[in-house]
Amino acid sequence: MNKRKLHVGIDIGSTTTKIVVMDPAKDQILYSNYRRHGARQVESVERCLKELEEGFREDELFVALTGSGSKHMAEAMGVSYVQEVVANSIAIRKLYRRVSAAIELGGQDAKVLFFKKDPATGKLNVADMRMNGSCAGGTGAFLDEVAQVLRVPVQELNQLASEGETVYDISGRCGVYAKTDIQPLLNQGVSKSNLALSAFHAVAKQTIGGLAQGLTIRGR
Repeated sequence: MNKRKLHVGIDIGSTTTKIVVMDPAKDQILYSNYRRHGARQVESVERCLKELEEGFREDELFVALTGSGSKHMAEAMGVSYVQEVVANSIAIRKLYRRVSAAIELGGQDAKVLFFKKDPATGKLNVADMRMNGSCAGGTGAFLDEVAQVLRVPVQELNQLASEGETVYDISGRCGVYAKTDIQPLLNQGVSKSNLALSAFHAVAKQTIGGLAQGLTIRGR
């Protein structure tokens, strides 16, 4: 019996570890998982490798690591490392042939990639990229802070926001500032659904106004 040659990607981010197993011959995802690592990045990767051993022991696996916490781990494991912006751009260009901009919000960082088609070859290339600095404003960590203030599980924040009707001005630059904005509104009786909606609006403002840094996000 011929072994399947499968591609495995492990993304070790600032707050979560993701794993995907693909069959490149069929362009099919065979397995995926996404979980928080609680700052135990090495343990989370060990768990991923155990899952691979249990589920794909008969297959030949080609492993690559990406994400903010993966470079040194990839070197230690002797596997391929792909810088996360490069990984993003490869996937986006494969799935969205006419894209002009893509926004990626991580646990503690955020990126905007701008694409431009080469007039000579028709190939889609990354023309520019913007990434936030040391502050986690407008990222997943920001939404964690908001959920904590509202005393709701972060997994329910999106559903709560979908029930909101009014947007209030909340700072998207910093979780501490956001808390300062949210608490008085809570005291005034503003609903949690409206505050959840306002938090997502703050993320959008921070991404478009702050992260893009003067470049216009337009088109697809």
